[in-house]
Amino acid sequence: MMKLPSKYIALVVILSLAAIFAYQAYWLVNLYRTQCRAVEHDITEAMRLSDYNELVLRIELLKADSVRHGEVSVSAGYNDNNPYVQSRTITTERRGDSTFINLQQREVKDSANIATSLHADDTNFLFGRKNTIKDLANYFQRGLHTGLDILHAPDFAVYDSLLRDELQRLELSIPYRLMYVHREAKTNSDYTHVDTLGLRSTAGYIPSARSKTYEYNYDLHGKWLYFLTIEPIHGLVLRQMAGILATSAVILLVLGFSFWYLIRILLRQRSLEEMKDDFTNNMTHELKTPIAVAYAANDALLNFGQDTDPAKRERYLRICQEQLARLGGLVEQILSLSMERRKTFRLHRTTFPVSDILAPLVEQHKLKADKPVSIATRVTPPDLEVTADRTHLANMVSNLLDNAIKYSVGQAEVEIDARRQGETFVLSVRDKGIGIAKERQAHVFEKFYRVPTGNLHEVKGYGLGLYYVKTMAERHGGTVEVKSEEGKGSEFVIRI
Repeated sequence: MMKLPSKYIALVVILSLAAIFAYQAYWLVNLYRTQCRAVEHDITEAMRLSDYNELVLRIELLKADSVRHGEVSVSAGYNDNNPYVQSRTITTERRGDSTFINLQQREVKDSANIATSLHADDTNFLFGRKNTIKDLANYFQRGLHTGLDILHAPDFAVYDSLLRDELQRLELSIPYRLMYVHREAKTNSDYTHVDTLGLRSTAGYIPSARSKTYEYNYDLHGKWLYFLTIEPIHGLVLRQMAGILATSAVILLVLGFSFWYLIRILLRQRSLEEMKDDFTNNMTHELKTPIAVAYAANDALLNFGQDTDPAKRERYLRICQEQLARLGGLVEQILSLSMERRKTFRLHRTTFPVSDILAPLVEQHKLKADKPVSIATRVTPPDLEVTADRTHLANMVSNLLDNAIKYSVGQAEVEIDARRQGETFVLSVRDKGIGIAKERQAHVFEKFYRVPTGNLHEVKGYGLGLYYVKTMAERHGGTVEVKSEEGKGSEFVIRI
C-alpha cells in the first residue's frame, strides 16, 4: 500500500486547522453582530415598553378620577387625512334630586364609518407587512397616546424611572442620557423647530463623541419623541459573550495544540523512518564486511595452501576469529535491544565488586582497538560493590568505552571513575575526543541517532549503543547523562 508523504499529511492537517479557525471566527463574528442587533432591539423595545407602562399608569389615574367625575373613554382609528382620534369626557353632578350630565367631545366620528374611510394604501400598510401584529400594536399604542395626552400629559419623570427599571431587568445597567423632545416642522420650510421638554441622565454621565442616540416617537405624527443616548454597546456585548469567547478560545487552543502535537509526531516519525533506513543500510554493510573477510581468510587456508605456513595460518585464523567476534557482538547488541522491549524482560540483579567487570573490559578494548589506547581506572573504595545485572552493566560500560575510543583522534585517553554518592552508585567514562555539540547532546540517547563526525569517516556505528545504555540505566531505576564540549572530549555518567 502506498504511503502518503508526511508533508502532504502535514499540509492537510494545517489546512483543516485553518478551516476550523476560519469557521470559528466567522461564527463568532456573526454571533457578535446578532448580539449587537439583539441588544439594540432590547433597548428600543425597553423604550416602547416603558412608554406603554407609563400609559397604563396614567389610565389607572384617570380611572381613579372617574369615581369622582364620571367616565373617561379613549379610542383610536384612521380616516382619510389624519389618524382617527376620539376623546370624550362625561361628568356627572347632583343638584337636589336631579342629576345633570355634561358631555365634552372632540373630533368625534362614527366608528362604523372607519372601515369605509380606509384607502387601499392604508389597508396595505396595516395588513400587507410581515410584522402586522406588532405594527398594529404600535399603531394603536400611539393612537391611544393621541387621545389620552389631551386629558393627561405624559409624565417624563415616571417614564425615566420605568425605562431605568426595564434596562436593569434586561441586564443593561448602563449610564445614559434621556431627552423628552417636541419636534415641529414649519409650513413651507425645511426648518424644523425642536423644543426640549425634559432632560435626565445618570449621575456624572457625559456622552462622548462615540455615543449613539436611539429615538422613539410615541405619537402618530412623529412630533413627540424620546431620545436615549448611550455609549457604544460593543463592550457590553463582548462582556455578555465572555463565556462563549473563553470557551471558544480554550477549544481553539486545545485543537491547535492537538494538531501541533500530531504534526510533531508525524515529523518525528519521518525522522525515525529515515534513521531506520540508515540503520538498515549500515547494518547490511557491517554484516557483510566481517562475513566477507572471514570467508576470504578461510578460503585462503582451504584452497591456496596457506595452512602450510604457521605464521600465515595463525594470522588468517586470528582474522576469522576477530571478524566472527565482531559479528557476534553486533548480533548480541541487537538481541539485547529486542529483549529489552519484551514484557517478560527481567534484570538478574546480583551484588559483585565493580573491579570484576572493569578489568576484563579494559583489556578487551585495548586488544581490539586499532589505535593506541590508554585507559585509567579509579574505583573508590577499591572493594566497591554494586547491585545490578552483571551482564547488562558490563555491556553498558563496554558501549561507553567503545565510543570513547572511536571518537578520539590519535591516541585514545580514557578515564573510568566508579564511586558511591550516598545510596547511589556512580560510574563515569571520560575521554578527550572530538566532543559533542551542545545542540546535539539532547539527541545522543535516541534510537538510531548518530552524531555527525565531520572528517572522521572511518567511524562506524548504528545509533544503538547509547540508546541501549539509557534503556538499561532506566531499567535499573537510574539515569545516564552526558557532559561534553566540542574539541575537548565527553563524559558519560551512569547513576544507579
